[in-house]
Amino acid sequence: MHAVLVPVYLLLVTPITGSWWAAGSLVVMDPYQICKKTRRLKGKLGDICRNEPALLKQIANGVAMGQKECQYQFRYRRWNCTTTRRSMRKVLLRDTRETGFVNAITAAGVTFAITKACTMGDLVECSCDKNMKKMKKLKKGEKMKNLKNVPVPEGDWEWGGCGDNINFGIRKSRDFMDTRYKKRSDMKTLVKLHNYAAGRLAIKNHMRPECKCHGLSGSCTLRTCWRKMPSFREVGNRLKERFDGAAKVIAGNDGHSFIPEGETIKPPGKVDLVYSEESPKFCTPNSTLGSLGTQGRLCNATSLGEEGCDILCCGRGYNTKDIVEEKNCFCKFHWCCEVKCQTCKVKRTVSTCL
Repeated sequence: MHAVLVPVYLLLVTPITGSWWAAGSLVVMDPYQICKKTRRLKGKLGDICRNEPALLKQIANGVAMGQKECQYQFRYRRWNCTTTRRSMRKVLLRDTRETGFVNAITAAGVTFAITKACTMGDLVECSCDKNMKKMKKLKKGEKMKNLKNVPVPEGDWEWGGCGDNINFGIRKSRDFMDTRYKKRSDMKTLVKLHNYAAGRLAIKNHMRPECKCHGLSGSCTLRTCWRKMPSFREVGNRLKERFDGAAKVIAGNDGHSFIPEGETIKPPGKVDLVYSEESPKFCTPNSTLGSLGTQGRLCNATSLGEEGCDILCCGRGYNTKDIVEEKNCFCKFHWCCEVKCQTCKVKRTVSTCL
């Protein structure tokens, strides 16, 4: 056993990330490159590029947030949302379920980042949700009339506080992401815009109230409530469920819409993800499809799910071996300001795809 000194601030602020996540890599959509390459931009997109640098920064933050969440949600899948060797770029050239998820989570990330920046006061163009503040205390039975999709707290309460301005976030996300495609009517564009909208609705349709009590000695005789976005992990989980049930569509006869493939399939709603091309199996390397294969990937030999060796290894089999790792253990805080740990050896079994 050996003593290891670990500064407290490192334990508190060091982010925990996997080696597969390249922080700050905006391969899905680089806002700065879009503005740089298209200098003659007009309309709302041009205004953002030329006149709103703070907003552009939040858009970039949202893209990175979406990419990171994509890699978390797909960490056990054959294609794990990797950016290695331009895999992401190749996948986005197609119109598969994976493409739909990436577009949806990116639009959600941009919307989330902008909305949060409004609440935190980081953008001069926006503020809290003032429309909610102006609303009077709802009476029983007025929930659906005044607040669609927002649960109403019970008891005595009033709208107030600093609500998340989701409408501003959605509007600016549309201005930047959708404007370039508005005049197009090809199949890929229609599917892209639909999935963008579904990503934003995964936030808007699940806003919830957060309340603060007022009264003597915490009696909570009255509560002030405001609307708050769900956590981005919740948004990612919800979109992953939509990915699992995504609908395949074909072009409509009018050339401006799409319809589900097959007569008995229920038409996809606004919150559903759609795609028009079947996904490759991603079992073997294929640079054209953006597939890196699954050889050498860690898998769970006892699981029947996506991370299980049978599924992840595509039936090729897997190797299992025992490894010994050194980890910090028996850590104690010592005033001030360090944590002293011992080093323990831990044995575990790992499986990798053949």
